[in-house]
Amino acid sequence: MNAMQHPYAGNGNHTGSYYAASANPAPLRAQLQGDHETDVCVVGAGFSGLSTALHLAEKGYKVTVVEGARIGWGASGRNGGQIVNGLNASLETIGRRYGDDTARFVAGLVLEGGEIIRERVKTYGIQCDLKHGNVFAALTSKHMRDLEERWKLWRGFGMTNQEMLTREQMREHVNSDLYAGGMIDHMGGHMHPLNLALGEGAAVERLGGTIFEMSPVTSVDTEAARPVVRTKGGTITCKTLVLCGNAYLGHVVPTLTWRVMPVSTQIMATKPLGEALARELMPSDVCIEDVRYILDYYRMSADNRLLFGGGTVYGGADPKDIKAKLWKNLNKVFPQLQGTEIDYAWSGNFALSFSRVPQMGRIGQNTYFAHGYSGHGVTGSHTFGRILSEAINGDLTRFDTFANLPWIPFPGGRMFRVPYSVIGSWWYAVRDKLGV
Repeated sequence: MNAMQHPYAGNGNHTGSYYAASANPAPLRAQLQGDHETDVCVVGAGFSGLSTALHLAEKGYKVTVVEGARIGWGASGRNGGQIVNGLNASLETIGRRYGDDTARFVAGLVLEGGEIIRERVKTYGIQCDLKHGNVFAALTSKHMRDLEERWKLWRGFGMTNQEMLTREQMREHVNSDLYAGGMIDHMGGHMHPLNLALGEGAAVERLGGTIFEMSPVTSVDTEAARPVVRTKGGTITCKTLVLCGNAYLGHVVPTLTWRVMPVSTQIMATKPLGEALARELMPSDVCIEDVRYILDYYRMSADNRLLFGGGTVYGGADPKDIKAKLWKNLNKVFPQLQGTEIDYAWSGNFALSFSRVPQMGRIGQNTYFAHGYSGHGVTGSHTFGRILSEAINGDLTRFDTFANLPWIPFPGGRMFRVPYSVIGSWWYAVRDKLGV
C-alpha cells in the first residue's frame, strides 16, 4: 500500500468502518502516471462517478475514472446503506419553491435510483447483501400527521409504494416502545454500500473502463476545448469531464466549492447479536430512519450487527467520541442493548446544499457536475449518474430541468455558513422535542 499522505484522504485507505472490515476482495488500482486521452473522464469513484461511468461504458464510451483514494472511500462507502426514495427536500417543498411541473418531474424519478441499484446488483452479480423495505418512524402525533400528508401527496402523484403503520404495526418491524407509528416504503431497502461501490467499479472495468486510484486531482482545466485533469503523476485529456467529488472535491474547482457544505454524520456497529436477538429487535429486517430534523437511522447487517447512525457536525469535522454521541439515542430505541460491545465506530461527510435539492450543471461546454444530495445520496447519485450519461450522449431533457433550477447560497457566506446552520439545527431540534 502506498503510504503517501493525500490532501483529504490521509494515506488513502478506507476508514476503520465495519464496511471496510467486511468488504469484498478488491485489487488496488494503479495510480495515474503519464499522459492519457479518453472520451469521458470522471473525477470521483463514489456512487455518482461510478453510476455515470457505468452508464456511459454501457453505451460504448471510453471512460476513465480518477479517484484520490480508493473506490468508495468517501460517503459512498461509509453511509447507512439505506435505499431511501425521494430527495431531502419534500415534493411539497419542491412544488412550492419551483412549481407544480417541477414537482411532477421529480416525482417521476424519485423511485429510479433504487431501481437502478437493484438492476446493477442483478446484472453484474454484485454481492452486497441487498434487502428490501425501509420504514420512516414517528415519535409523536405531529410526526404521524406529517407522514400521513406525505403518504397522500405521493399517492396523488401515482406512487403507491408507501403504507401507513400504526403503533402496533410498527412492532412488526422494530420492537421498541419509542414510536407512535410510522410508514413503510416497500420500494426502499438496504445493502452494504462499500461492496455495492466495489461491484460497480468492477463492472466499469469489465466493460473496458479504466479506474485510477490513489490519484488526487490537483487541478482541472475546464476552459479548454478538451478539458484536462491533472494529478501529481500525470494528466488526462478528455472530450468530456464529469466532476463527482461531492463533499470531498475540496478547492480543486473554486466555482463549486461554496455551492455545498460538508456535513459529517456518524455510525457505529455492535458486535454480532445473533439471529434470535436480531429478529427480536427488528423482526422484518427492514431499515429504519426516524423523521426528526436530526434523525437516527439504523438496520441489521448481514451478520446481525446493529448499525446505528445519527447526528450531524456542520463543516465536516469528526466528533471526539462517536460512541458516546450515539449511545444515548440507541439506548432510547433499544434499552435492552445497554452495555453491548461496539466493534466499529466511524464518521463521514455528505454534501449539503442550502435548498436540500441536489445540484447538477455544466461549467463551460464540456464539463458537467453533480453534488449536494444532502443525506439522500445513495439513490440520488445513481439517478443523477444516469441523467449525466443521457446529457453526454445528447439527450439534455432531464439534465436541463435540474441544471436550470436556481441554487441558493448559504446565508452568512464562507465564514458564517456553519454557525448559521448550527443555529438552524438547534431551532428544529427544539421543535422536534416540543412536537410542533
